[in-house]
Amino acid sequence: MLHMLDTDTVSYLIKGKSPSIEAKLASLIPAMVCISVITRAELLYGLKRLPADHRLHLAVRQFLKIVRILPWDSEAADWYADIRHQLVSRGQPIGELDMMIAAHTLSAGAVLVTNNHRHYERIDAPLILENWA
Repeated sequence: MLHMLDTDTVSYLIKGKSPSIEAKLASLIPAMVCISVITRAELLYGLKRLPADHRLHLAVRQFLKIVRILPWDSEAADWYADIRHQLVSRGQPIGELDMMIAAHTLSAGAVLVTNNHRHYERIDAPLILENWA
């Protein structure tokens, strides 16, 4: 099954803060791991806030060269509308980008790898969560 890493998980991986994430990632074939283009945007935004010579610039750019990045599509947009409506109606919204990543995961038929189960568990959808941290 395809595993979509959320931004938090990728940050832990790139910063070397979780050997368990590295071990789990090493156990999967590369074609079964991806990120959303939303995560790519968040990572690149994070770099904009750092000096040009910061070590994370190279690490993030190398990661983005090797990981499969899925484009946002109309099915993800449809899931997003459902998720946002459901969470806002209940007064339990989560971050916009988190909702978009969850929607993208659903449209891709993937497992969402996150350390933020507390937010994603609010979503009433067939979202499968794993925490590798």
